[in-house]
Amino acid sequence: MAADLDKVVVITGASSGVGRACAQAFAARGCALVLAARRAHVLEELAEECRREYGVGVLVAPTDMTDVDAVEKLADGAVAEFGRIDVWLNSAAVAAFGALEEVPPEIFRQVVDVNVLGCVNGARAALRVMRGQRSGTVVNVSSVVGAAVVPYNAAYVVSKAAVRALGGSLRQELRLAGQDGIHVCTVLPATMDTPFFQHAANYTGRAVTPMAPVYTAQRAARTVVRLAVRPRREAYVGPAGRVLGIQSKLTPALVERALAHQMDRAHLSRTRSAAPTDGNVARPSDGRATTDGGWHGRRRTAVRRAGAVALAAGLVAAGVTARGHGQRHP
Repeated sequence: MAADLDKVVVITGASSGVGRACAQAFAARGCALVLAARRAHVLEELAEECRREYGVGVLVAPTDMTDVDAVEKLADGAVAEFGRIDVWLNSAAVAAFGALEEVPPEIFRQVVDVNVLGCVNGARAALRVMRGQRSGTVVNVSSVVGAAVVPYNAAYVVSKAAVRALGGSLRQELRLAGQDGIHVCTVLPATMDTPFFQHAANYTGRAVTPMAPVYTAQRAARTVVRLAVRPRREAYVGPAGRVLGIQSKLTPALVERALAHQMDRAHLSRTRSAAPTDGNVARPSDGRATTDGGWHGRRRTAVRRAGAVALAAGLVAAGVTARGHGQRHP
């Protein structure tokens, strides 16, 4: 078993998916946990699991991350219970699939409020405590779509690009303030096997399926734990995400075209329809809280990974060709 970290970790969006997997991973390393999400009963179940399996201290703090006062109370509760905050993970997020004009304005705004302002509120509360300690790590969960954009998910794409930018801005502020003991890290996951797709709002009329390859929430959790030990500016989860992130810098127009095609062909089903739904954007889902969404079967993943490898190879080859043409024809 890995050595204990002896850290106090606040996790937002802890009820399911990556947040839940991170809670389990930190608990396995002996960390005290503060679990935040909208569903109190789900948090209580997760807290009991972590206490029973790993013997760690856990504070349950149902919190709406768009509520500034509630988030400040979350930070104060963590300090009152455990004396400090070593790691704050901003993992709460929602999404709404659909063309821009199809997504109701109030749903679009709520996605941005949860994903961006929730992260801002969390970072503000965490840094207030960490500046006093002169130590700590804030980890913000962005997405590969914050670097390589996709269509039919504009609110989520905009929000994750903003989260990535927030990390850079906060690092600059801390450096200028001489707070070398405080770190801000940004995680950019590729497609994760979580309930995210089942819980998302959807106005496309087509069922949403994840684009290949699909990585486990536990893989993201391992990345977050590593950042708590050795902070870095940014960390991708999954090599496919890293390839897209790099390639989007080299040949942005090419990547836009390729991802538009992939989104329409593979991310939105051509055979299965879906009724319009607000998902969990405005209110928590009633579904079972899990880390996975059932997308990571070995055969299914192998087929999707083959498609992703082909896409990545095509992007790299096209990028080399484009750069070659650019060198010959300035």
